[in-house]
Amino acid sequence: MDKPYLIDTTLRDGQQAPGLAFSLSEKLALCDLLDKAGVPELEVGIPAMSENEVNDLAVIAGHNFHFRRLAWCRANERDIRKSVLSHVNGVHISFPVSSILQKAMDKDHTWILQKLRELISLSLSEFEYVTIGAQDAGRADMEFLREFVSEAERCGASRVRLADTVGILNPFTTSRLVQEVHKSASSLEIEIHAHNDLGMATANTVSAYMSGANCLSVTINGIGERAGNAALEEVVMALKLSANIDCDIDTTVLTRLSHLCADITHHKIPADKPITGRDIIRHESGIHVNCLLKDRNTYQLFPAAMVGRQESDFVYGMHSGKSSIEHFFKVHSMTIDEKTCIKVLDVIKEKSNLQGRDLKEHEIIDIYNKLKI
Repeated sequence: MDKPYLIDTTLRDGQQAPGLAFSLSEKLALCDLLDKAGVPELEVGIPAMSENEVNDLAVIAGHNFHFRRLAWCRANERDIRKSVLSHVNGVHISFPVSSILQKAMDKDHTWILQKLRELISLSLSEFEYVTIGAQDAGRADMEFLREFVSEAERCGASRVRLADTVGILNPFTTSRLVQEVHKSASSLEIEIHAHNDLGMATANTVSAYMSGANCLSVTINGIGERAGNAALEEVVMALKLSANIDCDIDTTVLTRLSHLCADITHHKIPADKPITGRDIIRHESGIHVNCLLKDRNTYQLFPAAMVGRQESDFVYGMHSGKSSIEHFFKVHSMTIDEKTCIKVLDVIKEKSNLQGRDLKEHEIIDIYNKLKI
């Protein structure tokens, strides 16, 4: 199986989240870190959206980034022409393949296949590569989807994107979809573009790769329309740790990327968010801490440094144990006997339970000092 090939669409699909509008400087900052991380391709925007977008994409093209630049287009010639002015390397042309979208857009199978031929031909005369999007592939009629994919391959497209536009797929149906499409176009690269409406975007993306789709569409922090997309940092680490598959991404950049995106979008990172959430490397439970003090791998999946973080000290509250308290005083170069340790722990548990939170360092030291008086 080919190594995973990541296409980051933070600047396109990510920016389509309600209320988001990246400035040029914000786009360049995200591009810079994505480039440092080693992401090989970015879907940088929609040239037809505005002249400002065309100009922004041209500026991005003028920087010495290493990634390929892709523009998203509707299935019309005007969007292709606008993309030429953006100096991108290639275009992605999106077609509705489900009956519900075709009806809403007043299109039919005949129109789609005719436009597919025309626009691939036009685009190949202007760009290094052309990719085709099967929008709402998760709800498409399989017979038509096979015909659509086969025709895209015959016309010279580089890859086809299976877009789970409303997030209806699960890991099993994703796997079947990829395998069926692969039968229809064995030489065409297959990309999965998963949405997270049911909370399965990362799982579906991993499933798609394991089933033969080597191109994976992601966004930083999973931002995007509605519930968002598959998160770059989650997909990379899930493949790395659960399947021993390396995406050739510098994972030490992931936390910086996540926090930069959160700052720009004003979308706070949930404390329990996988990979980059605050609590992923914080521990309170006495049983856990007792083991963690001997080996951090016992209750922590990866070292903090792997994703560009520093290990967090333990949390002290109602779930703490004696080992935690002994460790606390050792870190602070303070001696404490077993009897006092138990008394301090009892007070910490009581205060934490009453206040509904963990205790700060100075509060623990204050408890200790009062007990020693």
